[in-house]
Amino acid sequence: MSAVAFAPISARRRRVDKLARGGVALLTGVALVPLALILYYLLKQGLGAISLSFFTTDPTGSFLGDPGGIKSAIVGTLLMVGLATAVAVPVGVGVAIWLVEFGRVSKLAHAVRYFIDVMTGVPSIVFGLFVYITLVLGGVGGSSFAGWKGSTALALLMLPIVTRSAEVVLQLVPNSLREAAYALGAPRWKTVLRVVLPTALPGIVTGVLLAIARAAGETAPLLFTAAVVNATAFNYNDRMNSLPALIFQNVGQAQDRLVTIAWGAALTLVAMILMLTLLARLIQRRSRLS
Repeated sequence: MSAVAFAPISARRRRVDKLARGGVALLTGVALVPLALILYYLLKQGLGAISLSFFTTDPTGSFLGDPGGIKSAIVGTLLMVGLATAVAVPVGVGVAIWLVEFGRVSKLAHAVRYFIDVMTGVPSIVFGLFVYITLVLGGVGGSSFAGWKGSTALALLMLPIVTRSAEVVLQLVPNSLREAAYALGAPRWKTVLRVVLPTALPGIVTGVLLAIARAAGETAPLLFTAAVVNATAFNYNDRMNSLPALIFQNVGQAQDRLVTIAWGAALTLVAMILMLTLLARLIQRRSRLS
């Protein structure tokens, strides 16, 4: 067997490689500085508000007495984001499946993609104003603020994100898997359900999480649709509190204790999104091993 000769790496290439590695490391460190500062200030300002009563009591609305906790905000955020997810995810994934598997390069598919891209760049307050004008002022379901109207605004916000991310992931599924299923006699709908979707599931879950994270932190759509209340509400026809709205209401107050409540609510919101992300990572890992 003849030995393969490798040319030695020149000193110039070694220097350029070290310089490139150092530049990448430096830029990575610079990018992590804002994140580290945000987490530092969240922990520094928010940990002082954390207690058992902070999570188990509702805001009192009192400027002189006990300000209460954030129970109603947590419950309202979970309910409204949960309903918005239940609406936006099936519709968004369904549209993405049609674009990739059926519409493809048709004129209608190009038009749908164009409007999805436009909706992705629309500011969140526009969705809130749209729902406010059509549902709140229009008197649909009663001429007042309601939790389901807030969920409608959040669903409109999540829909283009879910659709676009799911479409990109579905396009990455190898065509050989589809062709193998067709060769075995599987119809197209069963190929999509049994082959394409399970393969793309980890990426779809990631896109859904991005949409949920954005919806959970939105303030403007909820101020125009669900308003801000103190009591805990489980009925979607009633006004509902939310963590972003509570933060917005308290952070501009003159009392330091109300500002501390706002920091604690912000820390709670970040922790909720972190736990959701960790759960999704676990689901992705188990789907890859199965």
